[in-house]
Amino acid sequence: MSDKTVTLTDANFEAEALKSERPVFVDFWAPWCGPCRAMTPHVERLATEYDGRLKVGKLDTSENTEVPTRYGITAIPTFFVLKDGEVAETIVGARSFNDLKAIVDKHLST
Repeated sequence: MSDKTVTLTDANFEAEALKSERPVFVDFWAPWCGPCRAMTPHVERLATEYDGRLKVGKLDTSENTEVPTRYGITAIPTFFVLKDGEVAETIVGARSFNDLKAIVDKHLST
């Protein structure tokens, strides 16, 4: 994992994601999920390109079940954009980097 991404867990999700001063891009993933692993370079690139403006976190759903259950995550990869502790957008399934970037840009500009 990139040094610019934050490891999110059931224990730190509220502090790291919901109470973040910056918008947060959350990647719900699991090591056994091929599409999730395929998205990792995109997620890490977002973390690098938006460093200082966007917090990017990865939550392993096989090790942390409380948060995914609370948000009704039934398929991975699923991505959230969180703003002020609220889910501003949900993306389900693998997407291109440009799709993810366009979604992030929309939420950073408002």
